[in-house]
Amino acid sequence: MMFAVAMTFIDQTIVSIAAPDIVRELDLSSSGMQWVVNAYLLSLAAFFALGGRLADLYGPRRVVVAGTLVFVVSSVLCGCVPAGGAAQTWLIVFRATQGLGAALLFPAALAVVVAVFPVERRGRALALFFGVTGALTAIGPLLGGWLTSWTWRAVFWVNVPVAIVALVLTALAHIADRRRSGTLDVRGAVLVAAGMGLSVLGFQQAWSWGWYSWATWVCIAGGIAVLGVFVRFEHRVRHPLIDLRVFRDKAFTVDAAVLFFSMLAFVPLFFFTSVYAQVSLSASPNQAALFLLYFFVGFAIASQWGGRILDKQGARPALKLGTALGCVGFALWAGKLTDLSMHDQWPYAALAGAGIGFVLAPASTDAVNRSIGASYGEVTGITQTVRNYAASVGLAVYGTVLTHVTSTKVENTLESQGMSAGQADTVARDVTESITGSGDARPPTGSGSAAEATRDAMSAIRMDFAEANQWVFYGMAIALGVAFLCALRHPGGTVDAAKAAEAGEPAARAR
Repeated sequence: MMFAVAMTFIDQTIVSIAAPDIVRELDLSSSGMQWVVNAYLLSLAAFFALGGRLADLYGPRRVVVAGTLVFVVSSVLCGCVPAGGAAQTWLIVFRATQGLGAALLFPAALAVVVAVFPVERRGRALALFFGVTGALTAIGPLLGGWLTSWTWRAVFWVNVPVAIVALVLTALAHIADRRRSGTLDVRGAVLVAAGMGLSVLGFQQAWSWGWYSWATWVCIAGGIAVLGVFVRFEHRVRHPLIDLRVFRDKAFTVDAAVLFFSMLAFVPLFFFTSVYAQVSLSASPNQAALFLLYFFVGFAIASQWGGRILDKQGARPALKLGTALGCVGFALWAGKLTDLSMHDQWPYAALAGAGIGFVLAPASTDAVNRSIGASYGEVTGITQTVRNYAASVGLAVYGTVLTHVTSTKVENTLESQGMSAGQADTVARDVTESITGSGDARPPTGSGSAAEATRDAMSAIRMDFAEANQWVFYGMAIALGVAFLCALRHPGGTVDAAKAAEAGEPAARAR
């Protein structure tokens, strides 16, 4: 199952490294490239609950196979995108179907792993699961940098051999297809997908449309309203897509909240760090990938430690420690971004990674352990929906902050070079669109005064971009700080025998 989900984790980061080459070859806009990245995450968030429910109704093995096939076919089609006006739409559509495949695959695979291990061993097991898959997320940028030197299309085609091996291993594993009775809540699936899509669209387009635009707030408020309708609908339907009764357990609710605020930083970090490295540090895609390894060294070590803490003491100590370390790590890292030295930043990157490592597996595992009467597929669908919706919102909100601050700073820099206010505003927006959307920091090649002034100011513009990224990283630190406050509300303890028995596990296995 770890091998089966490898593609989904690698794909969360690999495309960010190839972004500059994709934009240059296909002539995409920066907002279009952001949606190529965001469409995958948004589709994950929108359909994870559906994937978990389908695994319950039709059996996890069938859903794992179906998700793998949808994912790999979509990957091939992404790699075959034709040049021309349809390229942007093509990529966004098939990145979204990739996300659908991953949303089917991951909760089914995780449900299989959870069902194999008893409660007292589940923390270590899932720490290994998330630690290895997290390490695969780190491989994404490294693999992306190497493949991009050949062709950026290979970052999608690499999923084909991985999928073939995953399907073979799934067949050899002889997974039992346990099914639950019930029907599929189609209307609930439509409502949750529409609500998430609308709200993230509003955040994503806030910089283009403006925060004072009625369209921005119609999308945000409309999406939240649709999600509210979804919650009310789920309380009335006989076989809901998400059984909201699991949120009556305080520990489960706190676990979900900690995951939400932690994931506001985790997945968006890959995109913003890789673009920062390529723009402000003038790093190659391969060097940008190595930059992220500092983060994952801390993540990998802490994730194993966090699993042991969960098994012995429950989730609360790991969540408190992880969110506190993450908050401090991201704040210190933000302060070092303007040093423009990759190697000076590694201790803070590793500390931030350790914070996330302590949180991810314990919060996810404890949420599953606490869900009474619900299936593993359904509960993993809920927690992964929370995680990936947070990632989509984080990308959208931090992207808006980054573009706004970068544009303002670049405009001031160009005016200090003697450019008129009106011309500086226009050029600043063009420069910002280029570097924030894809990491393309090449100087303009024109011969006019504006191009010459921009070329002269490129060193200062790289510093402007580093300063703008500080806002993003401080925002991530704040998100981890809020997660820490949520962790303080966790009731603590481990799952007792009565709860384990009610969930269908042998009482002897409970702690």
